[in-house]
Amino acid sequence: MTDGELQSITGVDASPTAPLGKTLLVLNNAHAQELSWLEPERLQHLVKQAFLARRIGNLDAFILALDQDAQYDSPNFLWFRARYPRFVYVDRVAVASSARGRGCARRLYHDLLEHAVRAGHERIVCEVNTRPPNPESDAFHAALGFVEVGSASVYGGSRTVRYLSHSLAAPAFS
Repeated sequence: MTDGELQSITGVDASPTAPLGKTLLVLNNAHAQELSWLEPERLQHLVKQAFLARRIGNLDAFILALDQDAQYDSPNFLWFRARYPRFVYVDRVAVASSARGRGCARRLYHDLLEHAVRAGHERIVCEVNTRPPNPESDAFHAALGFVEVGSASVYGGSRTVRYLSHSLAAPAFS
């Protein structure tokens, strides 16, 4: 394996006792303000539910995306499920500080786009926090052509999010 290689993440990889599972959890929880805190069992559940779970290298970055059929109780995921019959939901993307500025998130999104198109999905969706603000994610998603399709206050008002969508009928990510 080369450091920059895209690789799938399995439920076994994400188990609480697996070295990769422990590293995934550390990277996720280092970004808990943007992503949400995960316990080891919840991480493994999400990976098992994933439409796509991929990483770059040993763990420069990772993405977890679920489709509309996932068993997931996130209010953000459920917001999309109530509105769209078919979609891929980006639940979380994290990039290690040592890998920032190398295009890891963009590579993961391009990979997701290819998988979603091959599977016949209509759109890729996600949310970005507006409270607390996440201007880097806003700019990143805008550059990829995501558009706002709604907003909500979630988790007892502790967060406000913008719901974003990228139609797969639109031009591919640039």
